[in-house]
Amino acid sequence: MIATAPAPTVLPRKKLPIGIQTFREIREDNCYYVDKSGMAVDLIQTGKAYFLSRPRRFGKSLFLDTLKELFEGNRALFTGLAAEPVWDWSRKFPVIRISFGAGVVAKREGLNHVLHQQLSHYETRWALPAAFPDLRSRFLDLIERIAAQSGERVVVLVDEYDKPILDNIDNSAVALEVREGLKDFYSVIKDSDAYIKFAFLTGVSKFSKVNLFSGLNNLQDITIDARYSALCGYTDADVDTVFAPELPGLDRQQIRDWYNGYNWLGTPVYNPFGLLLVFDTRRIMPHWFETGTPTFLIKLLQQRQVFTPDLSRIVASEDLLSTFDVDNIPIEALMFQAGYLTIASVRELPGRMQLTLKYPNLEVQSALNNSLLQSLTGSLSLPGPQITRLYDLLQAQDFSGLKNLFQAFYASIANDWYRKNELSGFEGYYASIFYSYFAALGVDIRLEDPTNFGRIDMTVLFAGQVFLFEFKVVELNPAGSALQQLKDMAYADKYRARAEPIHLIGVEFSKTSRNIVGFEVETL
Repeated sequence: MIATAPAPTVLPRKKLPIGIQTFREIREDNCYYVDKSGMAVDLIQTGKAYFLSRPRRFGKSLFLDTLKELFEGNRALFTGLAAEPVWDWSRKFPVIRISFGAGVVAKREGLNHVLHQQLSHYETRWALPAAFPDLRSRFLDLIERIAAQSGERVVVLVDEYDKPILDNIDNSAVALEVREGLKDFYSVIKDSDAYIKFAFLTGVSKFSKVNLFSGLNNLQDITIDARYSALCGYTDADVDTVFAPELPGLDRQQIRDWYNGYNWLGTPVYNPFGLLLVFDTRRIMPHWFETGTPTFLIKLLQQRQVFTPDLSRIVASEDLLSTFDVDNIPIEALMFQAGYLTIASVRELPGRMQLTLKYPNLEVQSALNNSLLQSLTGSLSLPGPQITRLYDLLQAQDFSGLKNLFQAFYASIANDWYRKNELSGFEGYYASIFYSYFAALGVDIRLEDPTNFGRIDMTVLFAGQVFLFEFKVVELNPAGSALQQLKDMAYADKYRARAEPIHLIGVEFSKTSRNIVGFEVETL
């Protein structure tokens, strides 16, 4: 009798915790849960006051709620989790949680209202009527009296600490007023150190220490720390184990390419919200990106005339990425903190780190460049059909159609844009339009692609083909020089071993006609 291997165990599917930020609900309602409780215990045992910046919808609120349930000693919720055998369940600590996640704070008065409301909740809960009218004194007194009444030091958790400022980021006067109000309120956390057991603040942005954080210099910033890179988000291993029942019928590598890749010097992670929506809808879409179109960012990129291909290869210091304030917004810091760029590599220097940034994945690359194209044309509807057309033309190797498509696109750019932008006189500008189209398509793009003899302006790998692009402006170079350079520099040699068709494409622009005047192709 021949023994047969046992059939693989098929795990039952669970409820997808889409938008659920409550630890108790996830644990009691049979939802998928990626265990972060062990990391929570590590943080508590090794430090006292922390700050963590992560992009929106990354699980920050859920992690804070996990900390809350841990400190309140709700052991039943942690059954079978990493924290259960190592946490002291005999002690329970009082928790004050301040959150700005709901609604929009439109002005300083709105901030005051939100804070008064939340402090009133804890005063009622502990039967401790307010003894002071101002927010700072009231918060300070509340912490001291709760500690005295409970016999334990207080845990302070602040969720979306920066949201009231970001709500007003395009109105600097209001944003500055709100910042000063928050600065005064948060200074209580340091001043109450003797009465605080543990403090944890989360947000999207890391505001400058000399401004909002000047009263909070006791916080340990773990934003860029390899040990906690996966504190929020799902790792590749989590997807293959916890979410294994959701994977059948989906292209695993496509999921990885489109959604994995956020990195803070350690294990890369997926954005939880976007990945859960993939499992729910069974469609590869820009799920996370669509929850918050970065209008402010797009405007800033255009105002500062950023060369868009450089966004995927920015080099910045760690200090620069932590420099962010109402009246000082480095584009690198904004894009990194908001989740549109992540860490590609790091170079350690004495006393500092030099970081190279990149798009985290194809979702962000595709959706951000699509938004840039919409802004450039002034039309929400125009780029979509053109991107679809580009896909079809590339698959069909229809280069005549490709030339016509790009000529139509350049012709659609409003004259007013050229008047306001100095980039339009240089080949980099024209190349950036090409780049944004291919980037929006979500294909493998390599800019300034190095070879033994030079750098290819743009390489595109798609559908078993290699497309090598060289860009020239005819007022600066002789006609035909773009294709000739591809041949003279033997750029195709780098890709011959792939045994795929290689298309050399020389694209020439005229800054006078503001369009393509030469489009030569040679296929090897």
